[in-house]
Parts: sequence; structure tokens; C-alpha cells
Amino acid sequence: MEDKLALVTGASSGIGLELAKELANRGYDLVISSAGERLSAAAEEIRSSGHQIVEVNADLATRAGVDQLWAQVQSLGRPVDIACINAGVGVGGLFSETDLDAELNMVELNCVGTVQLAKFVVQHMKELNAGKILFTASIAGEMVAPREAIYAATKAFVLSFAHSLRYELKETGITVTALQPGPTDTDFFHRAGMDDTEVGQKGKSESEPKDVARQGIDALLAGKDHVYAASFKTKLEGALANVVPGNLKAAMHEKMAKPNSEK
Repeated sequence: MEDKLALVTGASSGIGLELAKELANRGYDLVISSAGERLSAAAEEIRSSGHQIVEVNADLATRAGVDQLWAQVQSLGRPVDIACINAGVGVGGLFSETDLDAELNMVELNCVGTVQLAKFVVQHMKELNAGKILFTASIAGEMVAPREAIYAATKAFVLSFAHSLRYELKETGITVTALQPGPTDTDFFHRAGMDDTEVGQKGKSESEPKDVARQGIDALLAGKDHVYAASFKTKLEGALANVVPGNLKAAMHEKMAKPNSEK
């Protein structure tokens, strides 16, 4: 009997890599995807688990990249039991000053690519009447987030999409879970241009990506609708997200996202 198959995007580093490793450790074969040179090294690291790993180097901010990934998945001729739609990027800074092309690329990856891949995955799983989908959203999706305005908006989109899709599929054998990490020790803030910020220097140490991944997969396999991961602070902020006034949330976010050189 073949092992079950899981798809993980954004798997070359950070939370995505740890999601893939967590699933491999739980007995899943994997299709992993990312754009760039680090994917092969990630695949070699995961192969030590002894499970089959297929790597697809594709830019999921493009329709062609998502098509390429899904064609590779289909070529295996196997049911996809789990899909972790995780690929995403951030852009930090004041909206009036940030690069428009970078922000539009972020929207393409975080939102458009997510929708396109989810369409393929959901239609595939509906034919099987089985499957589990994990969307990597963010606690930022419930925040007022000056200096990460577009990023937070993309994650609010993903969160709303995941909750709505879960309801649409409630009479099927498919479950949908939203993973909502807080600041995590990955290269996210460096890539977002936020090294010179409180969150980029200190806040990210609140959670380790392996802990975020483990809690995410636990919630996914349990069929939960969402999970705040992984630190106690993140869980507390999530619990208070709909209680704390918007102006206070904005001030808190501004403090941690403002460059230290401007304070």
C-alpha cells in the first residue's frame, strides 16, 4: 500500500520546509514546491526520512507556474490527501513609499496563486470526497497593520477564503484549516525589508517554525477550522483580536513595524 501524498508550497525554507518535514515524519510522500535555488537542498534534507519527494521549482505568482505545479502533481496519478497552500511573501514599509511592483507580486502570490491552486485541489478532492487543506494565513489577517498594510490585507483575504471554503465543503469529506502564525524565526522579515524593526530583530524569536508547523499539522489532522501558532503571545493576541479596538491594534503594530532609525 502506498503512503499518503501531501503537497506543500513555499517549502524551501521557514514554515513551509517545517510543514514538509513534519508530514514526512508522519509517513507522507511529498510534492514540494518553491521558486529559487534552495528547493533542492530542502528536498535532500527531507529525503532522509525515507519517503518519496518530488520537487517542483515553479513561480506560483504566475498562472503558468501554478499550472506547471499541478501538471506535475497530476502526472503522479495519485490522490492528494493533504494540500498545504503555504507560499507567500511580505513587503514592509509605508504604503506611500513601498515599491508597487513588489506589492502587486505579493498579491499575485499570496492571493491569486492561492486561489488558482486551491481551485485545482478542491476539484480534485471533491472527486475523491476526501482530503485536508491547510492555508497559511497569519495573525496579521486579523490586525490593523500600518507598515504592512497590503501584506495584512492579503492574509485577511486568505483567512476569509479558508473559512468560507470550509463552510462550502462541510457536507463533504474535505476539511479546511487556517494556520495563523505570529512572528516566527524565519527569513520573512529580512525578505520583507524589515530587519531594522522591533519585530524583525526581536519579535520573530517568539516562535520557532518547527513548532508552528507541528501545531498546524496537528490542527489539520484534527479537522479544526484554525489554529493560532505557536507562542503563548500569539495565541493571546489571536484570542483578543476581535476585542481590542482597531486604533490600539494599529498603534501596537506601528511600534513593532516602524524602523528603529525613525524612532
